Amino acid sequence: MIIGIESSCDESAVAIFDVTRGIIFEEIASQTELHSEYGGVVPNLASREHVKNFIPLFQDLKNFGVDGVRLVAVTTEPGLPGCVNIGVAAAKAMSLVLNVPSVGINHLHGHLFSPFIPIHRDDPKHFFENFTKYLPHLGLLVSGGNTVLFEISENIEVRVIAETVDDAAGEAFDKGGKLLGLHYPSGHLMEKFAKSGDSTKYHFPRAFQDKSTMKFSFSGLKTSLKYFIEKFSENIEDYMDDICASYQEAIIDALATKFGHAIGEYPYCKSIGISGGVSNNRSLADRISNLARKFDKKFVMPAKHHSGDNGAMIAFAAYVYGPAR
Repeated sequence: MIIGIESSCDESAVAIFDVTRGIIFEEIASQTELHSEYGGVVPNLASREHVKNFIPLFQDLKNFGVDGVRLVAVTTEPGLPGCVNIGVAAAKAMSLVLNVPSVGINHLHGHLFSPFIPIHRDDPKHFFENFTKYLPHLGLLVSGGNTVLFEISENIEVRVIAETVDDAAGEAFDKGGKLLGLHYPSGHLMEKFAKSGDSTKYHFPRAFQDKSTMKFSFSGLKTSLKYFIEKFSENIEDYMDDICASYQEAIIDALATKFGHAIGEYPYCKSIGISGGVSNNRSLADRISNLARKFDKKFVMPAKHHSGDNGAMIAFAAYVYGPAR
């Protein structure tokens, strides 16, 4: 079994991955409510909360049972330095107590592999063989801090194809929501309004739409919304549905268009997928799954509780990379 520990931002998380049964234990302590009054994550508060949260999480882990653990995996990069360091210190302590090795995992790799996490606990499978059937894989990581289009090769080598040069897509949702007066984190609120709106009512820019430029950019989109609001002569709240739908469409269209270009350039990939917190956006998931049908590819995405930061993805990434396989 592998323990996974995650603390890169504002979630304290632990999980156990059993190589014959999948994820058999996982808990997450979120800090969203704490940071919401500040309109974003406050690093020093996040670090303090990790110290508090890991104590009961580890007690629950101990109560569950750790006799079969052979490896402790922990996020080492990227993330808020103070938060990452607390997770690493906790992992080293756990490693010493259990007398097992520890290994560092790139937080982004955890997200990349999250669509393949086995969650059927009572049905033993050859998890690694099942995972490799999807390779080569094209994936899109979309979160509050990252927007990365990548390939996982048959040899499990990760190669970045395109990434944002400024704001991430999730950041564009949150900053756009803040401009509209929505409560942080506002991505899910914007999606809620968008469901009742007309996505063609207003036009917002899409950057780098040409397939020769494999980059994402969302800071200009946020700025365009700012100017749009300043010039808007009506009551914003009366038009919130259409504004959110149009703004969301600009983000999704930019992501899907670039993904479509990548599929054309990498036709040998067997599967495509999305991961990260923004993968919960139904319109985005539908757009990318439609691309999968169009190009005859398998489509994968993580379970909802594995789309955000979590310990299961860190434990599974350690399994994929082989130390305990």
